[in-house]
Amino acid sequence: MSIRYPFITEKATIQLEEENKLQFVVDVNANKDQIKRDVKEVYGFDVAAVKTMITPTGKKKAIVAFADDDAANEIATRIGLF
Repeated sequence: MSIRYPFITEKATIQLEEENKLQFVVDVNANKDQIKRDVKEVYGFDVAAVKTMITPTGKKKAIVAFADDDAANEIATRIGLF
């Protein structure tokens, strides 16, 4: 499992509401295909795109865009972010 936990900031919340994207902290060794597969397996929604970056603290963050219009809000509600 490459997903560690959701990453929630003010910017992440704006992306959730306006762009249908969620941010996750993931395993540093995970690639985009693994992240895409794990998100689909755990949350059950198709992933349109994954962007990754390494934070200044050395953690890897993934920004996941969903194919379904309301997927990010549904997932955020399920995991208790709102």
